Amino acid sequence: MHVKTGDKVRVISGKDKGKEGVILASFPKKDRVLVEGVNIVKKHQKPSQANQTGGIVEVEAPIHVSNVMFIDPSTGEPTRVGYKVEEGKKIRVSKRTGETLDK
Repeated sequence: MHVKTGDKVRVISGKDKGKEGVILASFPKKDRVLVEGVNIVKKHQKPSQANQTGGIVEVEAPIHVSNVMFIDPSTGEPTRVGYKVEEGKKIRVSKRTGETLDK
């Protein structure tokens, strides 16, 4: 996957196109990511010990990883992600600026 938990991304297609958010979780086996504030769905919940009232709550649902683009921290613009091997480690590189993304 070209993105990981904690990355800031922009949605490039779908009903939430143009929204930005931070990745809360990633599911590599399903090629999906959970982005903060994106793809909000209503979920019916029964009352439980944690949620005494129950009712209808709004939660984020996962979206396909191909629908998000990494945002370059230096420019604030979306960029594709490339890979480079340095000192035996695989690091991510911004295709737009050429800078390394992993610290």
